Amino acid sequence: MNKNFRHDFLWGGAISACQAEGAYDADGRTLTFPDIVKRIDPNQRQNFGQAWITDKEIAEGRTGDLLDYPKRWGIDFYHTYAEDIALMAKMGFKVFRFSIAISRVFPHVGDREPNAKALAYYDGVIRECRKWNMEPLVTMSHFDPPIEIWENYGGYTNREIIDYYYRYFKTLIDRYHHDVKYWLPFNEINCGLLAPFKGLGVCNGEGVEFENRRWQAIHNQFVTAAKIVQYAHQHYPDLKMGCMVAYVTSYPYSCDPRDVIANEEFDRITNLLFLDVQAKGEYPYFAKTYFEQNQIHLQIEDGELELLKQGTADWVGYSYYQSIVTAAATDKKERTSGNLTSGLKNPHLKANEWGWQIDPDGLRYLTNKVYDRYGKPIFILENGIGKIETLNAENTVHDDYRIDYLKRHLKALKEAVQDGCDVIGYTWWGPIDLISSGTSEMSKRYGFIYVDQDENGQGSKRRYCKDSYAAYKQIIETNGEEL
Repeated sequence: MNKNFRHDFLWGGAISACQAEGAYDADGRTLTFPDIVKRIDPNQRQNFGQAWITDKEIAEGRTGDLLDYPKRWGIDFYHTYAEDIALMAKMGFKVFRFSIAISRVFPHVGDREPNAKALAYYDGVIRECRKWNMEPLVTMSHFDPPIEIWENYGGYTNREIIDYYYRYFKTLIDRYHHDVKYWLPFNEINCGLLAPFKGLGVCNGEGVEFENRRWQAIHNQFVTAAKIVQYAHQHYPDLKMGCMVAYVTSYPYSCDPRDVIANEEFDRITNLLFLDVQAKGEYPYFAKTYFEQNQIHLQIEDGELELLKQGTADWVGYSYYQSIVTAAATDKKERTSGNLTSGLKNPHLKANEWGWQIDPDGLRYLTNKVYDRYGKPIFILENGIGKIETLNAENTVHDDYRIDYLKRHLKALKEAVQDGCDVIGYTWWGPIDLISSGTSEMSKRYGFIYVDQDENGQGSKRRYCKDSYAAYKQIIETNGEEL
C-alpha cells in the first residue's frame, strides 16, 4: 500500500485574476461581474450568503464609489506578478494555478482578434512560472466575464456566448499548449446553481421561467467546456484537461431516513450532476427526473449530447473548505455559512469568523467518494482558511491556526491516498493575501504571504512571509512526510 504522496505530486497554490490582478481599466480590459459586487459590511459576515444580485445593484456598480469595489484594484498582481511568483517558487511550489481573464483577452463579445497587450502580460506570467520550474495550471474562466454579457446578451443563456468563450479558450490552448499542460475550462462550474449571476450572468429570480434560464445557461457552459476539451484532445493529446466544482460536502442531520434521503438529493443536484456531465459525459438519471419535476426544458441542439460524451475531462478537481449538514426539515435548526452556500450547523465542528466549519476528515471522506465514482485522478484545487490578521512588530504573522488547518487537512488527504485514491496535486487557495471572492474584503486573509494593504487599498503593498510560509515550504520539501 502506498503510504505517501506520489513522487511527482504537484504541491502549490491558487489565485484568480479577478481577486488579485487589479488594474481593472488597464490595457483595454473591460468592466467585469466581480467589479460591480460591493464589499459587505463586516458585521454581516456570519449571516452572509453568496451573492444574489439585482439589476439595480448592477446599475449602481457602473457609477458607484470605487472604494466600495475592492476587486478593481486587487493586490496589483498585474504589476507585481514576477516578485509574487518568485516568493511562491521559493516555497518550493511545483504548480501555480492562476486564471486568465477573458475581459482582458477578448474585452468585447464581438472581438475577433485577441488583445495583444493582454497576451503579452500572460506570456510574462507563464514565462515566470517556467523560469522557476513550476507547472502553470490555467483556469480559463474564473467568474470574470465582461459586464456586457449581462447587459447585451442576457448572460450565458444566450447561445452566442458559447462561440465567444470557445474562441477565447481556443486562442489560449493554441498559444500556450507548449508551456501549459494542465487546463481547467471553468472554475467551480456549479456556481451557476449556487450564485447564478457570479457564474452565469443571470440575475436572481424565482419561478419556472428563472429556473429554465438558469439551467439553460448551465447546459451552455457544459457544451462550451466539452467543445474545448474535445479540441484539445484532438490537436494536443498531451494536455491534461480537468473539471471542477465547489464541492459542498454535506452530512445528514440525523440517522432519520428522511434526513439521509434529503442529503442525497442535495448532493446529487448541487455537486454530482455537474461532475457527472463533465467526467462521465452525460446527464445522470436523477437530473432528468429533477428537470421533469421542476418543469425545466433545456434547448439541446443536435449533436450536443454526443459532444458531452466526447469531451470528458482527464482529471477531477474541486475546492474544499468546510462541510455542512442537511435535513428534511430545517426549521428551528441553527444555520452556518460556507463557500457559495449555507447549511445547518454541525455541533461537532468549530468555525472561523465567517461561520465556515472546519472539517479535515471531510476531505478524506469526499476524496474517496469522488474517486470511487469517477476513477479519474483527483486534484484538490482549493483548500484554505481565511482569518483577520495584522502584521506584528517583527513584520510577520504568527499564524499557528493556519499551520494547524493545513497539516490536519493534508493528513486527511494522505489518508485518502492510503485508502487508494489517486491524488495528483494540491493547491492552497490564496497563498498570497488577496480580495475575498464572496465578501470582497481584504481583511479575510488566506495567504502564507501577507500583503500590506487595507480595505481601502491603502498601504505599502509590500509582501511579508508569515510563519505558515516556512511550514508549507517544509511540507513540500519532505513531500508531505512531516505533518
